[in-house]
Amino acid sequence: MKNSKLTALFSALMFGFIAVPKASAQIQNAEVLNAPIDISKDFQNYLNTFYFADELASFDPATGKGTIKYLRYNYKTRQAFNNMMMKPDVEKANEFPTTEYEESPVLPFEIQFVSDRTVRIKTTSGPQFHPQKESLMLVDGVAPNHPELWKYSKIEGGHSYTSTHGRVEILTKPWHVKIYDEKGKLLTSTLHDTDFKNTYTPTLPFSYVRRNSDYSRSMGAAFSLEPDEKIFGCGESFTQFNKRGQKVVLWTDDANGIQNETMYKPIPFYMSSRGYGVFMHHSTPITVDFGKYFSSANEMYIGDDEADLFFFIGEPKDVLDQYTNLTGKAAMPPLWSFGFWMSRITYFSEKEGRDVARDLRKYKIPTDVIHFDTGWFDVDWRNNYEFAKSRFPDATKMMSDLKKDGFQVCLWQLPYFTPKNTLFPEIMEKNLAVRDRKGNLPYEDAVLDFSNPETISWYQGKLKKLFDEGVAVFKVDFGEAAPPDGIYHSGRTGFYEHNLYPLRYNKAVAEITQKEKGYTLIWARSTWAGSQRYPLHWGGDSETSNGAMSAELRGGLSLGLSGFSFWSHDVGGFATKSPENIYRRWTPFGMFTSHVRSHGEPPREPWLYSKEFLEGFRKADNMRYELMPYIYAQAKESSQKGLPMMRALFVEYPNDPGAWLVDNQYLFGSSILVAPLFEEVEERDVYLPEGTWIDYQTKKVYQSGWHKIKAGEVPIVVLIKDGTAIPHIGLAQSTKDMDWSKLTLKVYASDKTTSATAKVFLPEGDAVQEIKVTKNGNNFEVTGNPLNGKTTFKTEWIK
Repeated sequence: MKNSKLTALFSALMFGFIAVPKASAQIQNAEVLNAPIDISKDFQNYLNTFYFADELASFDPATGKGTIKYLRYNYKTRQAFNNMMMKPDVEKANEFPTTEYEESPVLPFEIQFVSDRTVRIKTTSGPQFHPQKESLMLVDGVAPNHPELWKYSKIEGGHSYTSTHGRVEILTKPWHVKIYDEKGKLLTSTLHDTDFKNTYTPTLPFSYVRRNSDYSRSMGAAFSLEPDEKIFGCGESFTQFNKRGQKVVLWTDDANGIQNETMYKPIPFYMSSRGYGVFMHHSTPITVDFGKYFSSANEMYIGDDEADLFFFIGEPKDVLDQYTNLTGKAAMPPLWSFGFWMSRITYFSEKEGRDVARDLRKYKIPTDVIHFDTGWFDVDWRNNYEFAKSRFPDATKMMSDLKKDGFQVCLWQLPYFTPKNTLFPEIMEKNLAVRDRKGNLPYEDAVLDFSNPETISWYQGKLKKLFDEGVAVFKVDFGEAAPPDGIYHSGRTGFYEHNLYPLRYNKAVAEITQKEKGYTLIWARSTWAGSQRYPLHWGGDSETSNGAMSAELRGGLSLGLSGFSFWSHDVGGFATKSPENIYRRWTPFGMFTSHVRSHGEPPREPWLYSKEFLEGFRKADNMRYELMPYIYAQAKESSQKGLPMMRALFVEYPNDPGAWLVDNQYLFGSSILVAPLFEEVEERDVYLPEGTWIDYQTKKVYQSGWHKIKAGEVPIVVLIKDGTAIPHIGLAQSTKDMDWSKLTLKVYASDKTTSATAKVFLPEGDAVQEIKVTKNGNNFEVTGNPLNGKTTFKTEWIK
């Protein structure tokens, strides 16, 4: 009997029937290593104490500083009609001595004005004895404050600030901060307890929680959601594109695929279809409930004990520009990075690398990069920054020879070191790894601590040696598993450092690359806010399926709406050998992405598939290389304006209601609309925004609205906006061999169109130039060449 009871108890503990696990967003909902932290669970725990923001206790309009009075609540239960309700109710103080602690604390509140479109709201749940002077997430470390751009006025019941683009009201009691656009439309407002008097559903207003387990505090910033409002962004999220009605956990995670809710690249930023965006300036775990629990409430559950929120007013382009002014715009990658990257898991030797380079040229597959993944060390995956001498007898000469033939070399590496790694003793001796509470390792691996300047110096020294040997770029893999309970050199725990880890990691590699090579370029999987400054990032370990191909696009669009200009994905999927029919359709999708790489389980080389596949792959690749002047100019403009190369339709067409509903097609730059084939079909439904559109392959003309369109010879639907001249260049097998002195402007214009515009940015150029062409008889002619002496233009009317 005793044994059976012990067995039952053991089973219950193992399967979680009586254990109380940490909050987790992992699909398995299991208490496993590095499971994402869902902070919202703490706001639903009836053992905790809650403090609701009630009234503005004081405020100085000149400084924007004041205080808020908070009222204390606890969850109380009530049974009615066999249903148990758990609802917050006012609670008396439970501390002793009663003279020493506040029942209703009065705490700091501040509003700042970063620009005429950007408002910063700061609240705290308690005194801040160790404030951060600078933030790694902000491009300048600190945010500017320009109160002179907003005019103050006293209003009945509160205060008002107005700029050319919006208005902010701060109401005293009940406390509200309301944000309006320049036309007076309410964009969003804080939520007060009185806003929920008309519902039986227990919902938290703007508040903070104090955990009874350890007295730690976290902020819950509650704001309104309006009917028909849509939410986008939050990083590379592969779930449904519109986040309204979802609960999103922002915690960097090795997602192990792209068809679940966890993310390699969570970003604490989102934008609304109502005309605003929000940046949650924190590195702690964050969970945002976008009306999933209560449809009119946007609950930002922030692990931090203060809330630091930036609100951006405007259309999507305005919002992205303001957000990236604050957190940084993407550096412009080198021209060769926009060429094709050939990879697999993995090329194990110099011979394999040379053979694939030879075959790429033999089969005329234009290529600029060959990537060596996990197998260039003595032991596969055991990263020690040294080529295996037995398999790479002269890696330096190999890279030199490849470069002469137009190939750059990319190498894989990661920041985790197993005990068998030859560098492990040195890392431990020099104290370069994250430690646990006792000073040991949190894991079996040593995880580099990038909050330690000495770690960065040591690490960059390893990369510099390889740069000196001829490496062009590093794959910045992993980075999602920084120990959440670890102790970091910064003095903080992983609760604050885990999400920052990818940003520190990206920055360390990008800066040594810039120093040694003169350009900023990485190939990274994990991110946090600010990582967009260090391009580029790819979509992780995708499945080889139609569903994954579709999810990849949603993830890329969402990341682009989070401030990232450049992004890629593994063409054909990653996890298994790509089925030929999927690889065939995925290839042009990859070619119409800012950067393109074939990578995953072998084979990946197009000549190892059928002859028909090889020919189709070549045509898609040729198409991209001939479009390089368009791609390069759009890339430059995107990097300057904080825009994504892969662009949701509503970025260019914010006033088109239909554009906000489409998640399976996109704009590649400003003028090319792309609709991939996600199933084995020859045609698909395509939504066209306002105006006239011309099929890039078939030359058929379409008007705005829904159409069923057949793909062309290359299995993808591509359309050009009427009145656009797309610059093309002569085909070359490498960007190194392209002749930029002779460009062709292919003019996509309907019969009634008399002029068109092209955008051109030359290598070594200093600005994107607009080239205008006007109709003259049966062709179009360049009306002025601002690049005269640098390039010539031939025009061709496509009809």
